[in-house]
Amino acid sequence: QVQLVESGGGLVQAGGSLRLSCAASTRTFSSYRIGWFRQAPGKEREFVAAISRGSSIIDYDDSVKGRFTISRDNAKNTVYLQMNSLKPEDTAVYYCATAKYGRRSSITADYDYWGPGTQVTVSS
Repeated sequence: QVQLVESGGGLVQAGGSLRLSCAASTRTFSSYRIGWFRQAPGKEREFVAAISRGSSIIDYDDSVKGRFTISRDNAKNTVYLQMNSLKPEDTAVYYCATAKYGRRSSITADYDYWGPGTQVTVSS
């Protein structure tokens, strides 16, 4: 069982920045590929970014490329999502999750353990 907890969300004006953290309880954190997803009200959960175990493979959704940066610190069992140039359409609950079998995927069904999420609200 892996427990994930997101933090760092909040209210920010358009153009601002936030840094989200995803802290894991497991000692085997470094063996997991980790993804960030988001879900806006009335919409399906969507892929944002993912990072491989050793940080060598990083993927972003086109909507956040050039604005968001995913990184990880395996010594701290933590994955980060630095979000810059935020837009009102980035408003959502942000979740982190572990990829099943380390799959390189942007599909929610390929992720098994999820955190409870952190709210990000961007005002115009």
